[in-house]
Formats: sequence, C-alpha cells, structure tokens
Amino acid sequence: MLSKNTAPNLKVREPMTDAQLLMTITIAIFVAMYGLAMIFMGGGFLRTQQLFDLLNDNAALIIVSCSLTIVMIGGGINISVGGVIGLTVMACALFLNDIGIQNSGLCIFLTLLLALGIGLAFGLLQGFLISYLDIQPFIVTLAGMFLARGLTTILSVNPVKVTHEGFLTLVKTKATISWLGYTAKNGNLIPAKLEIGAIVALAVVLLVYLMLRYAQLGRHIYAVGGNQQSALMLGINVKRTRFMTYLISGLLSGLAGFVFLMHKPAGNASVAMRSEMDAIAASIIGGTLLTGGVGNVIGTFFGAMILATIQKIIALSPLNESWWQEMANGAMLGLFIMLQSVILSNRGKRGKAKVQAAGRE
Repeated sequence: MLSKNTAPNLKVREPMTDAQLLMTITIAIFVAMYGLAMIFMGGGFLRTQQLFDLLNDNAALIIVSCSLTIVMIGGGINISVGGVIGLTVMACALFLNDIGIQNSGLCIFLTLLLALGIGLAFGLLQGFLISYLDIQPFIVTLAGMFLARGLTTILSVNPVKVTHEGFLTLVKTKATISWLGYTAKNGNLIPAKLEIGAIVALAVVLLVYLMLRYAQLGRHIYAVGGNQQSALMLGINVKRTRFMTYLISGLLSGLAGFVFLMHKPAGNASVAMRSEMDAIAASIIGGTLLTGGVGNVIGTFFGAMILATIQKIIALSPLNESWWQEMANGAMLGLFIMLQSVILSNRGKRGKAKVQAAGRE
C-alpha cells in the first residue's frame, strides 16, 4: 500500500480558459465549414491553392484584424482602420507613380515607410486623445475614420492605378510550393503559390501572438482590459498601455494598406470601405470579448478565415448575391456573441459559487 509520500505525482489537468475555449470553438467551426465545402462543393476546395487563395485575398484583413484584437483586448475599439487603409493605399499609389527615383528597391522601401508613417500618425493622435485626454474611443476613431476618408478624396477623386514597374514586379512575385500543387488535365503540374502579402500576414499573426503571450506589454494589455482599477493597483501604467494599443493598431493598419496595394495595385476612394466592420467581426468570432481582457490572435486569424470561407462558398454557389454574404456573416457573428454571453454568464456563476463556498467555510 502506497503512503502519501510514495504515491505517484499525478498532474491535475487545468480547465481551459475562456479565450482557449472560444478559440477552440472557432477553429472547430472553420475546419468543419471547410471540410463540408470539400465534400459538397469539391472543385477548388480539394486543392491546397484554394486555401492559399483565401490567405492571398484576405492578407490585409488578417493584419487589420490583429490590430483590432490588440485594441479590444485592452478594452478599446478602433473603427478608423478601414479609413487608414484606404488613405494609405491611395497615398502609396500616387507616391509610386510620381516618385523620380530609379532604384526600385529604394522606391518600395520609401513607400513602405510612407504607409507605416500614415498609420503611425493616426495611432499617435488617436492614442493620445483616448489615453491621456480620456475621450471616448468610439468618438475619436469615428472622427479618425471621417478624416482618413476625407484625405483620401482630397488626394484623388478618381481611381489611381500603379504604373511603377518595380512595384508591379513585387506584386507578381510569389512563393512557389511545388509539392502542394496539383496536376492539371493536360498533365502539367500546377504549383501552389503564396503571395508576399500572405506571408507578411502570417508573420504578423505570429509576432502579435508572441507579444500578447510572452511580452510584458501583452500581459499589461490583458490586465488593463480585464479591470483598469486592478491594473492600477498592480502598478501598471494604464494610460501608457492603452496608448500603445492604439499606436500598434495604427502601425498595423498602415502595413495592411501596403499589403492591400501589393494584392491589388490600385487605389480609389472606396478601398477597404467595410474592412473595419469585417475586422471587428473576425476578432469577435475569434473569441475576443467586447468587454476586454479576453482574446487570442490565433482565434482572430481563424475568425478572418471563416469570413473568407463564407465569402468563397457563397461566390461559388447559386446564391452569389452580396446580401447572402451579409446575412451569413451576421448570423455567424450573432452566434459567437451568444456563445460569449453564455460563457461569461457561466464564469460569473462559478465565481459566485466560489465566494459562497468560501463564506460557508
């Protein structure tokens, strides 16, 4: 008979956190949705390139969704990101067409700096107004959205197509993965291709994940979003942390604009008109709570992929009118809001039960 000292050390498995549970549900829904599309629609869904195309077409959405996730975990909101993307695309397109430097590499680098500079300017201004002047985030970012859209129209009311040969060469450059390709009917091997923008988006997801999980700033963002008063008692600089969330969001919005231009090398006043709503939806579907303090950027990535898959399924189906996609996105968003409500309700009940049990003891 084993004594207490000689009994084997059995590890008790900890229950999943709310963020992990919501993320798991999101991933399961994406896998199920894509699997059903492979079974019932076949065609392109049976090829790896279809998955790569979802990444290629939605790289900018993935990046800007990561920026929204950071802000929302910190307890804020940013609805100016779509306007910043549109302004960035237009400004960069005009800059590339008008710049006189012959060095293509230098031109592209300066264009990237311009994109990041535009995002940084909006992040600095909005972050200061929200964090240090205590103005409501919705009001500030709404004004930022109108400002960005107005500046885009001032730059040009007509569509601007990029004619810079060096940048167009970059647009056509893709990572080729032969072993993930497919054999065409004529017997030729068609390799799978991933655009540079998609690679950048995946890198952003990884970097934001590492920042939120392991960096001190990430821990502070979760603490501030969960409870600002508790964060203050822990010695966290709440204003600086909130400011940093908007600063990072602005930078990522500028980067998303540059990636958008690499995918579609043209700018116009209606670019990314609804991307802020799609980014918020992707964050919520990915498990980010509107109340702050809970979220996971991996879940946000799969939330964006769910929206992209819905769009692709509807485009390939007889119900290819735009309102069907709006309805499907709304239904998916409503489902996840209800799931969040149930999880929060259960968490509240568990906390109350623990308090009552402690009181009885």
